Amino acid sequence: MPALGRLAGKLAGIAFAILVIATINFVLVHSAPGDPALVIAGQSGATDARFIEQVRAEYGLDQPWLVQYATYLGKVVQLDLGYSFRQRMPVSELILSRLGPTLLLTLSAFFLSLIGGVFFGSYAGLRHGTWSDLAISMVSLLLYATPVFWLGLMLVLVFSIQLEWLPAFGFSNMRASGYGTVQYTLDVLRHLILPAITLSAIYMAVYTRLMRSSLIDVSHEDHVRTARAKGLTEGRILRGHMLRNAAVPVVTFAGLQAGALIGGAVVVETVFSWPGLGRLTFDSVTSRDYPVLLGLFLVMSVLVIAVNLLTDLLHRIIDPRVGAR
Repeated sequence: MPALGRLAGKLAGIAFAILVIATINFVLVHSAPGDPALVIAGQSGATDARFIEQVRAEYGLDQPWLVQYATYLGKVVQLDLGYSFRQRMPVSELILSRLGPTLLLTLSAFFLSLIGGVFFGSYAGLRHGTWSDLAISMVSLLLYATPVFWLGLMLVLVFSIQLEWLPAFGFSNMRASGYGTVQYTLDVLRHLILPAITLSAIYMAVYTRLMRSSLIDVSHEDHVRTARAKGLTEGRILRGHMLRNAAVPVVTFAGLQAGALIGGAVVVETVFSWPGLGRLTFDSVTSRDYPVLLGLFLVMSVLVIAVNLLTDLLHRIIDPRVGAR
């Protein structure tokens, strides 16, 4: 019963958070300058006042904000995200068509940055004060200070244009429709390498420095000294007493950075023409497509919450004591 109570409380908290996020998104989007009716009219080639008023009435833009807000929340509860002004299709279908590439990119970048950060941070922490520690620290600092879009462009210049090893943009080859399952999967993975590295680089740098500091601190704790006094090997001490404890703050910080990771996908997807939610967000902002923007912000918020739940699960795996509290 206590476990069910905690679960119900967590679900209620998630529902309340989504409601608050939906409200804030609605206010921010509708407070932005620009009139979507004018954009729609301009795309249709008609800008007379009568046609603009018809567009406002058709999409409910002539209603007061409170009426629009109530209508929006009612649709959200029914999992109806509205209809796209520009794409002329339901927002839910549009987002679902772009969700797969974004999940593939963000999850790949998340695990790549986390695994790479733990590995390089551990390597530097175990060799504290050596040249390898200094080199890893300097590279991490350089990656942290590098703009994401510039890094992506440089990777394209080197690996796509100069070396011609990897594709420069897109999700797959234009001839991918004729590929088999294995060949298509390998082609998508080749297109994924540069965007995933670009998106994960800055976070890997942060996790590397955090893991290095955490491992150095853990190495001086009493239980590690006791393990050495018992005669345990350094490898066993590292696996059983140091890595798990040192990785907990890294995983915690990774969960907190989930929102920034998904937000960074907007820039990366634009640079690499990756057909995901980030590219769709950029196109929707330029076209003032309010329903798509509201749907995107809501879905991205849910993704951030999901990544935080994934972080809690990783906590329980790394440190089983978390689940007993």
